[in-house]
Amino acid sequence: MQPDAFADIPDPRPLVESRTVYRGRIWDVVSDTFTLGRGDGATLVRDYIAHPGAVAILAMDPEGRVLLLKQYRQPAKMSLWEIPAGLLDMDGEGFVDAAARELAEEADLVAGRWDVLVDFFNSPGSSSEAIRIYLARDLSEVPADQRHERTEEEAEIEHLWVDLDDAVDAVMAGRLHNPSAVAGLLAAARAAATGFDNLRPADAPWPEHPSQRPGGAADSGRD
Repeated sequence: MQPDAFADIPDPRPLVESRTVYRGRIWDVVSDTFTLGRGDGATLVRDYIAHPGAVAILAMDPEGRVLLLKQYRQPAKMSLWEIPAGLLDMDGEGFVDAAARELAEEADLVAGRWDVLVDFFNSPGSSSEAIRIYLARDLSEVPADQRHERTEEEAEIEHLWVDLDDAVDAVMAGRLHNPSAVAGLLAAARAAATGFDNLRPADAPWPEHPSQRPGGAADSGRD
């Protein structure tokens, strides 16, 4: 089978109505009424989170170790080992710029090389959240006097450098559950097997992100 023989495709259905039923501090809940285009006029209603999207970063050192962060998550009521990540919630900020900001804020690191590891929807049945995971290498530390002051849950962040194979083993054993960490680690293991030669550049198009679709941010449900 050809490597591009199948792929997810844009497939918007006729929209009858879209309204915001809840406005939150970070994201909203939208209710869409639409048809499946079968010609019988039947409509469906689906509620979902209109999410600005996010970026995540798998930071890797020259020894092949990756950085994991331990952070508390209230909805899960667990402290999870994750990778640096953050929302795309700053107007005019590019995807790579957002990733660099999050890496500096959560890990006190700067990367000299960026590549795309993987793109995915976090929960496409209930959220418009699209996530891009970058591989960050050629790392250096943010000077101590320029580091971000972490607050709230981020103030408790713990850092751990782990061999990539050991981290993947933890995923397969069911010890890690954060979706960005799971996807990023498995993608990195696959990329490492080919010497990272098959990665997309940092500025690779990301048409699946809501801001890149016709109508831009409006398509994410905000009005």
